[in-house]
Formats: sequence, C-alpha cells, structure tokens
Amino acid sequence: MESNADNVRSQMRKGVLEYCILCILDKHEAYASNIIDELKKADMIVVEGTLYPLLIRQKNQGLLSYRWEESTQGPPRKYYCITERGRQQLSEMDSAWQEMVKAIETLKK
Repeated sequence: MESNADNVRSQMRKGVLEYCILCILDKHEAYASNIIDELKKADMIVVEGTLYPLLIRQKNQGLLSYRWEESTQGPPRKYYCITERGRQQLSEMDSAWQEMVKAIETLKK
C-alpha cells in the first residue's frame, strides 16, 4: 500500500513530467524507451502508459515533432524531438520552476 509521502511524491512527479520530457529532448532526440530510461535514471519513475499520452499531447500542442527510423532490431522507431515552440515553452517552464524554487525556499526560512 502506498504511503501518504509516496502519494505526494507521485503527484509532484506527475506535475513536472512534461517539463522533464522537454528537458530531455532539448539535449537530443529520443524514442520513448530512451525517454523512460532517462526518467528512471533521475528517479522520475514512469511507465509507457503514462508517457505516451504526454508525448501525444505535447506533439498536438506543437512542442514536439517526430520522425520514423528503421531499426535493425524490430519495427521502425518513432524518434521525438523538440520544436522551436517547445524550446520557448521550456524556457518559460525554466523561469517558472526557478520562481517556484525561490518561493519555496523563502517560505522555508
């Protein structure tokens, strides 16, 4: 059974996943499995069922685009990359994140 603290962490993670996806794709294009691996390395545990709806929403908002690439190990892979609009959104999210961190630090003092 999930503890209250685990539930809080989970809700906070969900709130920043779109930001995290843009951060990853700002560094390099990636397919879904790569994105999941990077999120897991950062302890932002996510499963495909959570990731795909976010990728679709961000693509529909014009923040991401994708291309298909043939794979030597199975079906073609869909590689996602950030768009110029996505970079603008990421910049706004960076500013909002910094403001939030500053506000929380102020409140904690």
